[in-house]
Amino acid sequence: MNWASWTTLGVFAGTGGVRTVEVGVVSGDLTVHTTWTEEQAEVAVQYSGASDWFTLAGSPVPCPSEEASRSLHQSVVEAVRAGGGATVPAPHAVN
Repeated sequence: MNWASWTTLGVFAGTGGVRTVEVGVVSGDLTVHTTWTEEQAEVAVQYSGASDWFTLAGSPVPCPSEEASRSLHQSVVEAVRAGGGATVPAPHAVN
C-alpha cells in the first residue's frame, strides 16, 4: 500500500476560520495534516499544540497520486489562511 502524509504547523486561520465535521468552525493557530493512501486524501486540523484532530469539511477527497496529495495539502493550507469557513478544495482544483 502506498501512502504519504504532510503536516504544516502554525497556520493562522483567516477571518471566518475553517469548517470541521465534528465541531463546526474553528479558527486561530492551527496545524493542518493530510494523509494520502491509494487515491484518497484525508485532511484534518487541530489547534496547534492540542491533541484532538478535527476532520476538515469535504474530507476525504479522491486524490490520484502522492504528488497530487502534496498539491492538495498546500491548497488546504492556503484555504485555511484565507478563512471564510474554508473546506477542502474541490479535487479538480488540485490535479
